[in-house]
This record gives sequence, C-alpha cells and structure tokens, in this order.
Amino acid sequence: MMNKMTRRIPVVLPALAALAAVAVLASGAPASPQAGPLSPCALAASPEGKTLYVACSTARSVAVFDVASAKVTKTVALPAPPSGLALSADGARLYVTCSDPAGRVCAVDTASGAVSATWPAGHSVTGPALSPDGKTLYVCNRFENSVSALDVASGKEKYRTPSAREPIAADVTPDGKWLVVAHHLPPGPAEADEVFAPVSILDAASGKVAAEVPLPSGSTELRGVDISPDGKVAAVTHLLARFRLPTTQLDRGWMNTNALTLVDVASQKRINTVLVDNVDRGAANPWGVTWTADGKTIGVSHAGTHEMSVIDAAALLAKLAKLPAGQATSTYGASGAGSADDVPNDLSFLVGIRRRVPAGGQGPRGVAIVGTKLYTANYFSDSLSVLDLGGKGPATAIPLGPAPAPSAVRKGEALFNDASICFQGWQSCASCHSSDARVDGLNWDLLNDGIGNPKNTKSMLLAYQTPPAMSLGVRDTASMATRAGIRFILFAVRPEEEALALDEYLKSLQPIPSPHLVNGKLSEAALRGQKLFNDASVGCATCHPSGLYTDLKPHDVGTKGRFDRDASAFDTPTLIETWRTAPYLHDGSVKTLAELFTTRNKDDKHGKTSTLKKEQIDDIVAFLLSL
Repeated sequence: MMNKMTRRIPVVLPALAALAAVAVLASGAPASPQAGPLSPCALAASPEGKTLYVACSTARSVAVFDVASAKVTKTVALPAPPSGLALSADGARLYVTCSDPAGRVCAVDTASGAVSATWPAGHSVTGPALSPDGKTLYVCNRFENSVSALDVASGKEKYRTPSAREPIAADVTPDGKWLVVAHHLPPGPAEADEVFAPVSILDAASGKVAAEVPLPSGSTELRGVDISPDGKVAAVTHLLARFRLPTTQLDRGWMNTNALTLVDVASQKRINTVLVDNVDRGAANPWGVTWTADGKTIGVSHAGTHEMSVIDAAALLAKLAKLPAGQATSTYGASGAGSADDVPNDLSFLVGIRRRVPAGGQGPRGVAIVGTKLYTANYFSDSLSVLDLGGKGPATAIPLGPAPAPSAVRKGEALFNDASICFQGWQSCASCHSSDARVDGLNWDLLNDGIGNPKNTKSMLLAYQTPPAMSLGVRDTASMATRAGIRFILFAVRPEEEALALDEYLKSLQPIPSPHLVNGKLSEAALRGQKLFNDASVGCATCHPSGLYTDLKPHDVGTKGRFDRDASAFDTPTLIETWRTAPYLHDGSVKTLAELFTTRNKDDKHGKTSTLKKEQIDDIVAFLLSL
C-alpha cells in the first residue's frame, strides 16, 4: 500500500521449532541486521518526498533511503522480518509490522532511527494501515485470521475482529470510516461452485465486518490493496486462475491470468476485474498497487515478470462505466469485452490505457509514488526501481548495497518466484504454491495423471523428505516432480542447474510454528488430542507416525471422489503445517478437519472416529492444528 501521507532441510519438529522461536524472540530486542541478501519488500515515503523507508525482510531491518542522493543513509535493526510500513502524517514515527510467530509492531522514531516502542500483535502480522487522524493503526494478523486496531498512544489493542482466511493487506478510507482488507487465499472447499479469496470491508471504528466482496471464481493470492485519494475505489491485486480447465496449454491465459480488481467502497461491491496481462504475454504475480495523489494513475508491480504497470485510472473507470451489464459472451483469453461480465476474460482491455515497463530489478513487490515517480522494492536484486510516470523512458534500478553472491537456496527461491522461466511469462511456481511454496487453495487438473481428475495443490514443505510426489504418487521423488513441472506446467525447457537450485530451495523449507500453540507448547486440548491420535484403537498414528507424520505409503481411506475414476488409494501426506493447508484431502473437498473426521469418515477408514465424542474430535483437531 502506498503511504497515504505522501499523497495526503533437516526436519525440525513443530513443537521444537516453536520453542526455539519463542526462546530467540522472548526478549523482543532488535537483532543486528543479517549479512547476506536484504530482500526489500515494502516502501513508505516521507510527507515531503525526500525519504523512502524500505522494509528489508531477510536483513530484518528498515533502510532509510535519501531520494536526492539515491543512497541509504541509515539502517534500523528490527527483532524480526519486517512485512509492512505505515508512516505518521508528520513523518516522525514509522510503524513496522514484524512478521513472525511472535508477531509484533515496532514504532520507530525517524529522527533517531531508534525503535521507541514494541507492541504485541498476531502471528505473522502484516498490512499496516494508519487512520487519517493518526490515532489508530490497523494490522492484519495473517495466520490468526483476524484484524486488529491498535491505539498508537499506548500500543493497546482496541479490538481484534475475526476475518476470512489470511488477511494480508489493508487500507483505510481518507475519512477514516472504512477499512478494506484483502485476503490471501480462498476459505472454502476447492470443489465448490465458486472458489475465491474475498475482499472484506470493515467499519473502522468498531471492527465489524460490513461486507465480504466476492471476486471472480479462481481469484487467489491477493497481495496488495490501495484506496483512491477520494476514497471511492479500492484497487486489489491478485491471480485469476482458470483452474476448471485442463492444463494442456498456457497461451491466452489458459491456466493463470493476473488481475486488478476495483471495488466501489460506498456500495461495497466489485466494479470489475481487469486482466493486467497482454494477449500474448502474461504479467505474472501482481503484487503492490498504488494511486497517484491526483487519482489519475494506478501503479502495479509484477513480481513474477519483473515489471511495472502504469494504468490510466480515469480512462479505465470510464471504459468500464460504458459497458452494458449482461452475462459473459467471450471465452478465456478473448479480446473485446461486449459486456461488463466479459472484462475478466479480456486480455486486451488495457490496450491504450496501460504502460508496461521492465522494472530493471528482480521480483518487484512493494510500491510507492514520490511526486511523479513510481518506486518498487525489488526483493531478489536488493534494489529499488524508479520510473518517471510522465516520461517514456525505462525504469532505473538503484542498488541498496553491495550485491552478495547468492547461495544455491537463494537462487532457487528466486527461480521459484520467476515467471520469466515460463512460456510467455504467464505464471511462476509461486502462482500455484504462493511465494513461500505452500498452497493456493485450488484444484488443478494437471497432466501428470491424465486429464479429468483434478487434485488440490499440495504444500511443498517436506516434499523432498516424503516421497513419492503427487497425490497418486506418479513421481517417485519431488526432484522428478520439479523437473516435470518445469516442462509440463511452465511449458519450458531450462538448464539443469536451475532445477538443482530449485531442489536446494525446496529442501531448505522449514515448518512455521502453529498459531494454535500456547507459548510454544501444545494446549491442554491438543495434549488430549495427541493421546487420542496415538491411541491404537483410534489408529491415526498407524499411517501418520510422529516425526514426519506419514508412513510414505498410499492407502484407501474411503476418500475417493467423483472425479477419481479408478483410483481409490492416495499418498499419505505429512500432517506438519496442517493448520495452513486447507482445504483437505487430495481433491480439496473438505473445509475443516472436524468435517474430515465426521461426515467424511462414515466407514471409519480414516481413523476409527465414529465412536468418539464431539469433544474428543475437537481435541484431535486441536492437536493436528498445532503441528
């Protein structure tokens, strides 16, 4: 979100990992900036436009960048990776969300560069937005599925409101009335008629959810939200997946398209969803979004294709307003919208009103506008890019420091998020697994096991330690699946060294401690559930023994679905990080674990749970959600 004031592995068992994290972070003291990559991810501009504050995730710091000299003048150390920035109207105080299991907000005195206060927040807090009067800071507690309002004078929480799945970005209207929140992933089963991550609109004063705005089916991995200066329109970046189609081609948006949705704040309804791709070239992984101070221009960063888009906002809104209402008549990837419902399928809709420019850096994420210049924070090249909005020239990349030689893991992470290795740049590995190699909440009909049997996207965590790969075990190892993915999902032929780097990155993934832990330990309910889970008469641990929580074998547990043809036995997945991998089962047909053990386990093939009381089921679920 643009700063408003400028325009106004080895396997680590979850319990042990959680205890280690709590021990390291208990003091809350800022850590020294780490050597190695900086990973700039978010930006905030000072009111007078002379300074940019750059959140550097891997370095656990904020870099203070002088716009005139194009140099970093100061570095502020933080206790955890920063995920978002919000600056007070007078520029005196910078609020930084520090995203880790012990989530907190740091208030930084910009004159001294010192952390003046640290306040508790939720697990992996992100998306800070400051009220126009500067008295309230709104934050998204991503993995606790809630939104908090903090009093900036005391740091105390005014309210914490339950929200849809994974709130990840927020912005507040100029009058302070409404808080608009983007949610990263769809909350329901993947085989539902409509599958999308919503945009929530909250009453900022009370925290009450006034509306959940539906997006087109397939909308997932929402990233950025920014409200126009007049407070009328919220712009949201996200993917628009064509997950109902067999993945036989990529061109013309056959698998993943990339989108910008405009929401009317007053009516709390979607205006429309516009594709930011071109007919013959994808614009993968749109991330940051911002409006100019006059509301005439929207800037978007494309993290997957390393580009910026500059959109004529007035022309876009006028073009949308002229379209008649009516059902869609065009197909995916068609050109020329005949009605409002055709727009999400029209790859040519932005022709003539959008300028698309290479960023000059790798992985642009956070965005900010200073005067007539658009800046992006380039995550994988440790640089800022600057583009003159009024000119026609290219963007210029400015290093934030010496570029360290990337490790194999860092190379692999960059490739995982890089759509330039994909045919026509339509998607990256992160388009289906998010930027940290987990899930997108959707079912995909991949060519690995034939057409007509969609499977839910699996997390890549521990994939290399838990062979075989894929729900039907069609790849003996994750390494084989990675190479097949490059060829049959990215539709590319790439050097083996890139696959080796991807191997190293995916092997390095570690579990994140669950938000359901209590001070890094199992709750009383989870401890009771652990005992039941390991009880031979229940039988869960037979197929999910402790450690990796999988016996690495396929089993028929009565979960065959309507699209599974002759298959009835499916690979036993690890249960580590089950708390963040919904929906469940190979076909994503189950929304909750409680449902899995009750309505979806009538024959007791998936553990002998029919004789258990509701309280016992709840305890087992509490244990699984703590892994």
